[in-house]
Amino acid sequence: MKVFGKVTDGSDRKSIQEDLSRLVNWTDRWKMEFNVKKCKLMHVGRDKVNFKYTMKGNALQETSLEKDLGVVISDDGKTLSQCQYVHNKAIRIMGMINRTIKYKERRIMVRVYKSLVRPHLEYCVSAWSSYYLKDKELLERVQHRFTHMFKDT
Repeated sequence: MKVFGKVTDGSDRKSIQEDLSRLVNWTDRWKMEFNVKKCKLMHVGRDKVNFKYTMKGNALQETSLEKDLGVVISDDGKTLSQCQYVHNKAIRIMGMINRTIKYKERRIMVRVYKSLVRPHLEYCVSAWSSYYLKDKELLERVQHRFTHMFKDT
């Protein structure tokens, strides 16, 4: 569950805290519970007003980086962490491919790459599409590294 809101002053903060309290009351009424220890708070943007929020009397843990449905979200809105996460995952998969596939014919390797590596590079790209050149180059290094894995046939 996610609760979003723009906070510029105390009344906005109070409104979000009331929303959190209503959620806790609703879950109690329906015999469901939030694990408050797993609930986190992220202040997003440049002009952050860092208020503290609570659930069931416990302060929510603040975070600057959170992974949600396979996408790394940072409080500054930059995609560097997501690009690094995707790059590292793709490199690990290519290492597994390199260790397990002995017959590295180009046609086979391209199919393996398209089915095992590229989906990680493209997952939710519309949500986190990188606009910094250094992030794009990091992802392109995966493809460049892949081309060195197989024999030229």
